[in-house]
Amino acid sequence: MVTPTPSAAPTPPASGTTPLEEELLRLAGSVPDPELPMVSLAELGVMRGLRLLGPGRVEVELTPTYTGCPALESMATDIERVLHDHGVPEVAVHTVLSPPWTTDAISAEGRRKLAESGIAPPAPRRAAAGGPVPVALAVRCPHCGSTETELLSRFSSTACKALRRCTACGEPFDHFKEL
Repeated sequence: MVTPTPSAAPTPPASGTTPLEEELLRLAGSVPDPELPMVSLAELGVMRGLRLLGPGRVEVELTPTYTGCPALESMATDIERVLHDHGVPEVAVHTVLSPPWTTDAISAEGRRKLAESGIAPPAPRRAAAGGPVPVALAVRCPHCGSTETELLSRFSSTACKALRRCTACGEPFDHFKEL
C-alpha cells in the first residue's frame, strides 16, 4: 500500500546505510517501471530511499514522476513483492513528493536504455550553480539520430511522453518530456 508523505525529506543515498539496507535498496530499485519496462525504478530515479526499521520491517520511499501518476500503485506492489520474495515480511512504501522528481534523476544507463528502445530520452536540464539554464532546441530521433523532428501530439502512450516524427527517416517515436 502506498502512503503519501508529501513533506518528508528523502532518505540519504547509500552513505550511512547498512550493507543489508544497500542490498534491499538494490533489489527494490531493480524493479522495472510498469510503463517503461526497459528501465528500472533506480534508473528512472524514483527510488528515494530505504530504511530497515527492525527485524523483517522495511520502509521504502518512492517519488512518482508526477503527482497522480497512475503507475505508482503498481510500483509499490512490485517493490513489496520483490522484498517479500527476499525474506522481508513487512514492507511499507511511502510516497515522497518533495522535492519533486525531475528528468535529471534519470541515470545515464536509463537514458541509454530509453534511446535503445526507440524513446528519445529527455535532455539534461541541470545548470551549473549560478549558470544559465540549458535550452534544448531540437529532439534527436532515436532511430537515425537526426534533429529534424516534429511534434505530432503533446501526449503519447503515457502522460510523461510526447509523440514525435522524424522528418528525415519518417519514423514516429516517443519523446520522454523534460520535467
